[in-house]
Amino acid sequence: MKDAVLLVPGMMSDARVFGPQIETLSRSHAVTVANVSDAHSIREMAADILFQAPSRFALCGHAMGGVVAMEILRRVPERVTRLCLISTTPLPETPEQAVWREPQIVKAQAGRLEEAMADTLAPDNFAPGPSRGRVIETMQAMARAHGSEVFVRQSRAMQRRPDAQKALRSLKMPSLVLCGEHDQITPVKRHTFMAELIPYAELAIIEDAGHVPMLETPEKATLAMQAWLDLPMVLK
Repeated sequence: MKDAVLLVPGMMSDARVFGPQIETLSRSHAVTVANVSDAHSIREMAADILFQAPSRFALCGHAMGGVVAMEILRRVPERVTRLCLISTTPLPETPEQAVWREPQIVKAQAGRLEEAMADTLAPDNFAPGPSRGRVIETMQAMARAHGSEVFVRQSRAMQRRPDAQKALRSLKMPSLVLCGEHDQITPVKRHTFMAELIPYAELAIIEDAGHVPMLETPEKATLAMQAWLDLPMVLK
């Protein structure tokens, strides 16, 4: 029986960020997209998702959604059959990163959400090319749909995110670490480090993608995720 797939979107994102993958994977798997817009912390997001999630599932998180996925793993590893982490980090926020978020939070609170998003996810975090503008507009559209209050909640949650390194070191399941070469928020070296933490992890780097490979290079991201779902189980 095919694994159910649980997708966890990143900050200010929804199912649209996984749109191409949902279209393909839902032909062979039961696909669920988590809602992370209501909670005030990473731990609360994980708890809300688990209340709604299938009993066992393949887990995939993007950016902040990857942070939430790692918290789910820490809590209930027995419910997760395989793991995919995209454009994310297992490390807690540094003081410098926390300070970097403050002007963005102020802008969002002042009704300047689009400026806050542009600061959070600058254009140079996407691969250059004709798709960059389209992807940025999709990210902005999702942000507008969520609104400034969600931006502030999720920014605060990321400032206080837990360290997930210990949870990753103990994994024994098929795992994929996926990233775009042009991502500067969570660069390739961060993903190489993360893949080295996880026993049996596969590392996939997409050369012509940035922080959102699911939308920038949808065919390549989908193929990588299909291959991940076909990986043999690990004997424990």
